[in-house]
Amino acid sequence: MLYEKITKDYTTALKNKDSFRTELLSTLRSAIKYKEIELREKQKELTDQDVLEVINKEIKKRKEAIELYKQGNRMDLVEQEEMELKILEEYLPEKISEEELREKIKEIIEKVEARTMKDMGKVMKEAMAEFRGRADGEEIRKVVEELLKGE
Repeated sequence: MLYEKITKDYTTALKNKDSFRTELLSTLRSAIKYKEIELREKQKELTDQDVLEVINKEIKKRKEAIELYKQGNRMDLVEQEEMELKILEEYLPEKISEEELREKIKEIIEKVEARTMKDMGKVMKEAMAEFRGRADGEEIRKVVEELLKGE
């Protein structure tokens, strides 16, 4: 399970006195624990999918911070956020190629019998579930739009 891998890496970083990685993984573990408590209230177990959701949320925070720090010309903080982002991305599944994404979305469009842009919601719902953690939502949206407009 992904959470165990993160915990193991945290322990290793702690032993190696890698304070940067230790601090980041500690923050990540804390966010995952909050998610676990939230799920416990709904009588659900923590899954790898839930852990990926937390990781993606943390990645999104880092990307937003990078943009803000660039606007504020704080390159020292940009560098730190980029290092954190790189570490967090290690825990994501391998990204899907654009060609494979396009092919799979074509299959989804056929499956849900989408014909126009009005059907975009149905396609996006299926695509987001299929590619969670493997493709960016914005990237998925662009491909779905292109394919629905092109047909």
